[in-house]
Amino acid sequence: MKGLMIGVSGVRGIVGETFTPELACRFGSAFSTLVKRGKVVVGKDSRVSGEMIKHAVISGLVAGGSDVIEVGICPTPTVQVAVEELGAAGGIAVTASHNPEQWNALKFMSSDGVFLNDDQGGQLLRLYKKGGINYASYRELGKVTKDGDAISRHISRILELDLINRETVAARRFRVAVDCCNGAGGEAARGLLRALGCEVLEIACEPTGLFPRGAEPVAENLGGLRDRVCREKMDVGFAMDPDADRLSMVTENGNALGEERTVCLAAAFVLSKKRGHVSTNVSTTAALEDVVRARRCRLYRTKVGEAHVVAKMKKTGSIVGGEGNGGVILPALHYGRDGLVGMALVLQYMAETGKPLSELDAAFPRYHMVKKKVDAEGISMDSVKPILLNRFKGRTIIKPEGGHQADASSAEASGGKAAISRVDGLRMSWPGKWFHVRKSRTEPVVRVIVESIDAHEAVSLAEEISTLLRGAR
Repeated sequence: MKGLMIGVSGVRGIVGETFTPELACRFGSAFSTLVKRGKVVVGKDSRVSGEMIKHAVISGLVAGGSDVIEVGICPTPTVQVAVEELGAAGGIAVTASHNPEQWNALKFMSSDGVFLNDDQGGQLLRLYKKGGINYASYRELGKVTKDGDAISRHISRILELDLINRETVAARRFRVAVDCCNGAGGEAARGLLRALGCEVLEIACEPTGLFPRGAEPVAENLGGLRDRVCREKMDVGFAMDPDADRLSMVTENGNALGEERTVCLAAAFVLSKKRGHVSTNVSTTAALEDVVRARRCRLYRTKVGEAHVVAKMKKTGSIVGGEGNGGVILPALHYGRDGLVGMALVLQYMAETGKPLSELDAAFPRYHMVKKKVDAEGISMDSVKPILLNRFKGRTIIKPEGGHQADASSAEASGGKAAISRVDGLRMSWPGKWFHVRKSRTEPVVRVIVESIDAHEAVSLAEEISTLLRGAR
């Protein structure tokens, strides 16, 4: 298993090296055993290796006795919705999400269309590794059928939401640029935006799997979209990652907001309609705390990973949430990050308020976030945590494990000392700034995220922490 990334986000690796057809086939059969030969929905993004991996995983599912419904190239959230609507026992998305082209992966979903939790993922891994797979006899092999309507059903469900009024949005006749990175979101984004009465400028919307920019929709990757928004005088620019579960935005004046602002804007709109809890992970911007606090609601934080956030949302009854990577989760639609519903919510917000995106974004404070990746080789979080704690020991207090409310508020109450969370790696926060260090579960790196109201401080602190990590090898 060396070289594979295995966690709540599924199993992923570099095709032809760590990620092979044999692996995909065996995981397919293990998943069939996990769901007791139940029906499984399979979809994929547009990666060049996707067709090969799809056939391999379907072979494994059929060999395990599961009937397969293939939904083709479509967003990961579309696969999740299809699992629910088709009454399947589970689903598999063949996608490496934001990873570069040479990567691919399998994301596993349970019967409610939600990614497997830690216990379910552990069962699947044990079946894969320890030979507990129950292969079917030749008379019991599964069958494969195709479903070409998954995207249209997904769009229909978004349009049917109480929060979305197609006529209100259409009356504004928004001019929208959308950059899908030649991933799986092109058809769905085009269909949704046109259904909302928008004039659509398509950028990299062909599902070739050849990414013309960095796969993550972070601000530094959106220069082309910014130029087109300004040149063509668009009202807004949207950018998604290859499997369309992440969304980032560019304002009418060409400002790339960064993916952290997506969940803030979505939450601000939802909470303007109804008060309720919000859930996110410990790496998400403090601006979300400001949004939630301004509406006298409560924010819960959990480990990084969609499955963890969804579990917290279900437990707390959160009405909106997601992750700072651009992933909006709206339970009224389904429990999964969804770039399409993110677009619809933002357009509805703009339509109802009559305000441009830049003005809506300016309503809450601007923080400066710096994200760095340090090669994980030779780094142990057990050894890193004491180093970081020691560096700041004169200014820290211990925050109770599992604390959920805004860390900034906790720090203010403690007289400016840091609040500490070990929920996922190590997070330390002070009024106006915080950092989070953890090992990635999707790439062989240690992630360093720093946010501050002061841009210079964010940069210097991120570099200082990265240097400490490199010295810990």
